[in-house]
Amino acid sequence: MPEGPEIRLAADEIAKVIENQVIEDIDVGLPHLICSAKKLIGVKVEEVETRGKAMLIHFTNGLSVYSHNQLYGVWKTVKRGTLPKTKRLLRLALHTKTKSALLYSASDIAVYERHDLTQHPFLSKIGPDILNQDLHWRSIAERLQDKRFCNRSLSILYLDQHFIAGIGNYLRTEILFAARVHPDLKAKQLSSLQLETLAKQTILIAKRAYDTKGHTVPTALGKALAETKNSYESVRFMAFNREGLPCRECVNPIVKAKRNGRRIYWCELCQTQQ
Repeated sequence: MPEGPEIRLAADEIAKVIENQVIEDIDVGLPHLICSAKKLIGVKVEEVETRGKAMLIHFTNGLSVYSHNQLYGVWKTVKRGTLPKTKRLLRLALHTKTKSALLYSASDIAVYERHDLTQHPFLSKIGPDILNQDLHWRSIAERLQDKRFCNRSLSILYLDQHFIAGIGNYLRTEILFAARVHPDLKAKQLSSLQLETLAKQTILIAKRAYDTKGHTVPTALGKALAETKNSYESVRFMAFNREGLPCRECVNPIVKAKRNGRRIYWCELCQTQQ
């Protein structure tokens, strides 16, 4: 599933194509969208934003398109009149005079009055967006100590969108590795320094993933790894998807397990349970 940085990057590309442009035509692949989508034809797009893993396209008539990619959804932008080669099912197509924004495979799509989004069953419950520029590490540290979250293992907490929106599987692993905390620890077990470090790394790693289009390794190491000409996947991460490979910090083998039904990775020397 795409995580916050990937959704924000997709939103950036879509904004280049449709923001401040009039939508001249729309194609829909979901029956429940047919009537509501017609209300967007001939209307200008005001803004494209993200909230966690959800994308919102706001129109000047007060309507908004909500979409969540879930596991398989993907946005593509193309010159109008052309379609990418794909076996995916087209769910929504927004056409300007010259360009098109296309959403494939996703099914969680709807049109809302913008003022009603505060009551949306998903948006109304999620925590702060991990890429919100106003999100400060102190706010995350406070949430870690909140009674709603402090007694849960970090491996589970860091997938809960009620805690922070936009963190998924690879960010969970990479944030906990960067903070040097074991996935099975609870926030209430961390020292003040560990809480501060974890909160700061939560923001830093997510922003780095956005800035580098999916890499979480530190900048200097990233440049060195790029020179090796190895595959994209092999140089992206510090711990995620690196089971059995040497830790980039201490060379101890990275281990893999499942938490909350999802795979997670850590270094047993760098991330102890003490």
